[in-house]
Amino acid sequence: MSVNYGSKRVVVGAHYGLRDWLSQRITGCLMALFTIILLAQLIFTRGPIGYDLWAGIFAAQWMKVLTFSVIVSLLYHVWVGMRDVWMDYIQPVAIRLVLQVFTIVWLVGCAGWAIQVLWKI
Repeated sequence: MSVNYGSKRVVVGAHYGLRDWLSQRITGCLMALFTIILLAQLIFTRGPIGYDLWAGIFAAQWMKVLTFSVIVSLLYHVWVGMRDVWMDYIQPVAIRLVLQVFTIVWLVGCAGWAIQVLWKI
């Protein structure tokens, strides 16, 4: 006996799935690796922890580039997470769009601020 439930299929969401899951894991691992590198520099550097130590750590060009790469990863990580929250929990499309635009503007502002902070040292 066979029961036919119909072939209608409801498609929901934008189908980011695996790509978003993978990007969250990769950006998370990059941030964790950066944290380990930063902690290692703090642990193996002699002297009191203060502004001079922090400025010294971030004075090298490679550290500025690495830090900015991690900041970009963090911003993308936040974007994917917030976009998914807005898509899952905010039903009115207009409100969701406003929240997504606000999130993008906020994250771009954070990136600009990060550039200013890193390249002032």
